[in-house]
Amino acid sequence: MAHILILAALSEEADALCAGIGAPDDGPFAVRRLTALGHQLTVATTGLGKVNAALAAGLLGADADMLLMTGTCGALGAEAGRAYWLAEAVQHDYGAMHPGAFRRYRAGDWPMGDAGPESSGAHFAAMADPGLGLPHARIASGDSFVACPAAAADLAASLGATLVDMEVGAVAQAAARLGKPWAAIKAVTDDANDATGGDFRANLVRAAGQAAAAVERLLPML
Repeated sequence: MAHILILAALSEEADALCAGIGAPDDGPFAVRRLTALGHQLTVATTGLGKVNAALAAGLLGADADMLLMTGTCGALGAEAGRAYWLAEAVQHDYGAMHPGAFRRYRAGDWPMGDAGPESSGAHFAAMADPGLGLPHARIASGDSFVACPAAAADLAASLGATLVDMEVGAVAQAAARLGKPWAAIKAVTDDANDATGGDFRANLVRAAGQAAAAVERLLPML
Protein backbone atom coordinates (compact mmCIF):
# COMPACT_ATOMS: atom_id res chain seq x y z
CA MET A 1 0.00 0.00 0.00
CA ALA A 2 1.57 3.25 -1.14
CA HIS A 3 1.36 6.57 0.67
CA ILE A 4 0.22 9.20 -1.84
CA LEU A 5 0.13 12.92 -1.09
CA ILE A 6 -2.72 14.53 -3.03
CA LEU A 7 -2.55 18.31 -3.31
CA ALA A 8 -5.30 20.73 -4.32
CA ALA A 9 -5.13 24.51 -4.27
CA LEU A 10 -8.74 25.10 -3.20
CA SER A 11 -11.06 23.44 -0.70
CA GLU A 12 -13.62 22.78 -3.45
CA GLU A 13 -10.97 20.77 -5.31
CA ALA A 14 -9.77 18.83 -2.27
CA ASP A 15 -13.27 18.14 -0.92
CA ALA A 16 -14.41 16.65 -4.23
CA LEU A 17 -11.96 13.77 -3.83
CA CYS A 18 -13.27 10.84 -1.72
CA ALA A 19 -15.88 13.27 -0.44
CA GLY A 20 -16.73 13.03 3.24
CA ILE A 21 -14.12 10.37 4.01
CA GLY A 22 -11.09 10.77 6.23
CA ALA A 23 -10.05 12.33 9.49
CA PRO A 24 -8.96 15.98 9.53
CA ASP A 25 -5.45 16.70 10.77
CA ASP A 26 -4.30 19.96 12.36
CA GLY A 27 -1.36 21.82 10.87
CA PRO A 28 -0.45 24.70 8.56
CA PHE A 29 -2.61 23.16 5.80
CA ALA A 30 -6.10 21.65 5.85
CA VAL A 31 -5.44 17.91 5.59
CA ARG A 32 -7.53 14.72 5.51
CA ARG A 33 -5.90 11.35 6.06
CA LEU A 34 -7.65 8.20 4.85
CA THR A 35 -7.14 4.74 3.44
CA ALA A 36 -9.06 4.30 0.19
CA LEU A 37 -8.75 2.95 -3.35
CA GLY A 38 -5.83 0.74 -2.35
CA HIS A 39 -3.62 3.42 -0.82
CA GLN A 40 -2.90 5.51 2.23
CA LEU A 41 -3.91 9.02 1.15
CA THR A 42 -3.08 12.44 2.53
CA VAL A 43 -5.34 15.04 0.88
CA ALA A 44 -4.12 18.60 1.46
CA THR A 45 -5.56 22.00 0.55
CA THR A 46 -2.52 24.13 -0.21
CA GLY A 47 -3.96 27.53 -1.03
CA LEU A 48 -3.24 29.41 -4.24
CA GLY A 49 0.12 29.91 -5.88
CA LYS A 50 3.50 28.30 -6.30
CA VAL A 51 4.87 29.03 -2.82
CA ASN A 52 1.88 27.46 -1.07
CA ALA A 53 1.99 24.42 -3.37
CA ALA A 54 5.73 23.86 -2.98
CA LEU A 55 5.62 24.41 0.78
CA ALA A 56 2.84 21.84 1.19
CA ALA A 57 4.69 19.38 -1.02
CA GLY A 58 7.86 19.80 1.02
CA LEU A 59 6.28 19.65 4.45
CA LEU A 60 3.85 16.82 3.76
CA GLY A 61 5.62 14.87 1.04
CA ALA A 62 8.78 13.69 2.82
CA ASP A 63 7.33 10.28 3.65
CA ALA A 64 5.05 9.99 0.62
CA ASP A 65 5.79 7.59 -2.21
CA MET A 66 4.50 10.05 -4.81
CA LEU A 67 2.88 13.48 -5.21
CA LEU A 68 -0.39 13.87 -7.07
CA MET A 69 -2.24 17.09 -7.83
CA THR A 70 -5.94 17.49 -8.60
CA GLY A 71 -8.04 20.54 -9.39
CA THR A 72 -8.81 23.07 -12.08
CA CYS A 73 -7.05 25.12 -14.73
CA GLY A 74 -7.52 27.49 -17.63
CA ALA A 75 -7.28 26.61 -21.30
CA LEU A 76 -4.70 27.95 -23.75
CA GLY A 77 -6.38 26.33 -26.72
CA ALA A 78 -7.24 23.03 -25.05
CA GLU A 79 -10.83 21.83 -25.23
CA ALA A 80 -12.96 23.19 -22.42
CA GLY A 81 -15.15 21.13 -20.15
CA ARG A 82 -12.89 18.12 -19.67
CA ALA A 83 -10.07 16.75 -17.55
CA TYR A 84 -6.47 16.28 -18.70
CA TRP A 85 -3.47 14.18 -17.73
CA LEU A 86 -0.67 16.72 -17.26
CA ALA A 87 2.29 14.99 -18.85
CA GLU A 88 4.55 18.05 -18.59
CA ALA A 89 4.68 21.19 -16.46
CA VAL A 90 6.62 24.42 -16.90
CA GLN A 91 6.79 27.63 -14.87
CA HIS A 92 6.05 30.52 -17.19
CA ASP A 93 7.26 33.24 -14.81
CA TYR A 94 10.73 31.85 -14.05
CA GLY A 95 13.58 33.33 -16.06
CA ALA A 96 15.45 36.53 -16.82
CA MET A 97 14.20 39.95 -17.80
CA HIS A 98 16.15 41.43 -20.72
CA PRO A 99 15.52 44.69 -22.56
CA GLY A 100 12.33 44.10 -24.48
CA ALA A 101 12.16 40.39 -23.70
CA PHE A 102 11.64 37.82 -20.95
CA ARG A 103 13.76 34.70 -21.37
CA ARG A 104 12.37 31.59 -19.68
CA TYR A 105 14.48 28.86 -18.08
CA ARG A 106 13.72 25.59 -16.32
CA ALA A 107 12.72 26.55 -12.78
CA GLY A 108 15.70 26.24 -10.45
CA ASP A 109 18.32 26.54 -13.20
CA TRP A 110 20.61 29.56 -13.42
CA PRO A 111 18.62 32.20 -15.37
CA MET A 112 21.50 33.21 -17.60
CA GLY A 113 23.27 31.97 -20.69
CA ASP A 114 21.68 29.73 -23.30
CA ALA A 115 18.25 28.64 -22.10
CA GLY A 116 17.73 26.23 -24.99
CA PRO A 117 14.41 26.02 -26.85
CA GLU A 118 11.69 27.26 -24.51
CA SER A 119 9.20 24.75 -25.84
CA SER A 120 11.38 21.75 -24.99
CA GLY A 121 13.97 22.53 -22.34
CA ALA A 122 12.05 24.16 -19.50
CA HIS A 123 9.56 21.50 -18.48
CA PHE A 124 9.27 18.82 -15.79
CA ALA A 125 7.97 15.44 -16.97
CA ALA A 126 5.32 13.55 -14.99
CA MET A 127 5.31 9.82 -14.31
CA ALA A 128 4.12 7.59 -17.13
CA ASP A 129 0.38 7.47 -17.68
CA PRO A 130 -0.77 3.98 -16.57
CA GLY A 131 -3.52 3.98 -19.18
CA LEU A 132 -6.16 6.27 -17.71
CA GLY A 133 -7.34 7.36 -21.15
CA LEU A 134 -7.34 11.12 -20.60
CA PRO A 135 -5.89 13.47 -23.21
CA HIS A 136 -2.34 14.61 -22.40
CA ALA A 137 -1.31 18.25 -22.05
CA ARG A 138 1.54 20.53 -21.03
CA ILE A 139 0.59 23.07 -18.36
CA ALA A 140 2.22 26.46 -17.75
CA SER A 141 2.17 27.54 -14.09
CA GLY A 142 2.85 30.97 -12.61
CA ASP A 143 1.91 33.32 -9.81
CA SER A 144 -0.31 35.41 -12.06
CA PHE A 145 -3.91 34.66 -12.97
CA VAL A 146 -4.05 34.72 -16.78
CA ALA A 147 -7.12 36.61 -17.97
CA CYS A 148 -5.81 38.06 -21.24
CA PRO A 149 -6.08 36.49 -24.71
CA ALA A 150 -2.75 38.02 -25.83
CA ALA A 151 -0.90 36.65 -22.80
CA ALA A 152 -2.56 33.27 -23.26
CA ALA A 153 -1.51 33.18 -26.91
CA ASP A 154 2.08 34.04 -25.96
CA LEU A 155 2.28 31.21 -23.42
CA ALA A 156 0.85 28.76 -25.91
CA ALA A 157 3.23 29.83 -28.69
CA SER A 158 6.41 30.21 -26.64
CA LEU A 159 6.04 27.25 -24.29
CA GLY A 160 3.89 24.82 -26.24
CA ALA A 161 1.41 24.78 -23.36
CA THR A 162 -2.30 24.22 -23.82
CA LEU A 163 -3.31 24.72 -20.17
CA VAL A 164 -2.44 27.26 -17.47
CA ASP A 165 -2.63 27.28 -13.65
CA MET A 166 -0.79 28.58 -10.60
CA GLU A 167 0.56 25.43 -8.90
CA VAL A 168 1.43 22.29 -10.89
CA GLY A 169 4.82 23.53 -12.09
CA ALA A 170 5.86 24.17 -8.48
CA VAL A 171 4.67 20.73 -7.33
CA ALA A 172 6.63 19.19 -10.21
CA GLN A 173 9.78 21.09 -9.20
CA ALA A 174 9.34 20.09 -5.55
CA ALA A 175 8.86 16.45 -6.54
CA ALA A 176 12.04 16.54 -8.61
CA ARG A 177 13.97 18.02 -5.68
CA LEU A 178 12.53 15.39 -3.31
CA GLY A 179 13.22 12.56 -5.77
CA LYS A 180 9.53 11.60 -5.91
CA PRO A 181 7.40 10.68 -8.92
CA TRP A 182 4.55 13.07 -9.59
CA ALA A 183 1.35 13.24 -11.56
CA ALA A 184 -1.42 15.79 -12.01
CA ILE A 185 -4.96 15.77 -13.34
CA LYS A 186 -6.82 19.02 -13.85
CA ALA A 187 -10.08 20.00 -15.52
CA VAL A 188 -10.74 23.22 -17.44
CA THR A 189 -12.88 26.01 -15.99
CA ASP A 190 -12.19 28.86 -18.44
CA ASP A 191 -10.35 30.06 -21.54
CA ALA A 192 -7.87 32.48 -19.87
CA ASN A 193 -9.56 35.52 -21.45
CA ASP A 194 -11.49 38.56 -20.25
CA ALA A 195 -14.39 36.33 -19.12
CA THR A 196 -12.09 34.11 -17.06
CA GLY A 197 -13.04 35.36 -13.59
CA GLY A 198 -16.75 34.71 -14.04
CA ASP A 199 -16.25 31.43 -15.89
CA PHE A 200 -13.87 30.14 -13.22
CA ARG A 201 -16.37 30.73 -10.43
CA ALA A 202 -19.27 29.32 -12.44
CA ASN A 203 -17.41 26.14 -13.40
CA LEU A 204 -15.23 25.52 -10.34
CA VAL A 205 -17.32 22.85 -8.62
CA ARG A 206 -18.09 21.00 -11.87
CA ALA A 207 -14.46 20.96 -12.99
CA ALA A 208 -13.20 20.01 -9.52
CA GLY A 209 -15.55 17.04 -9.60
CA GLN A 210 -14.33 15.99 -13.05
CA ALA A 211 -10.71 16.02 -11.94
CA ALA A 212 -11.48 14.21 -8.68
CA ALA A 213 -13.42 11.49 -10.50
CA ALA A 214 -10.44 10.91 -12.80
CA VAL A 215 -8.07 10.74 -9.80
CA GLU A 216 -10.36 8.17 -8.16
CA ARG A 217 -10.12 6.07 -11.34
CA LEU A 218 -6.34 6.51 -11.39
CA LEU A 219 -5.53 5.49 -7.81
CA PRO A 220 -6.37 1.75 -8.15
CA MET A 221 -4.09 1.67 -11.22
CA LEU A 222 -1.02 2.85 -9.30
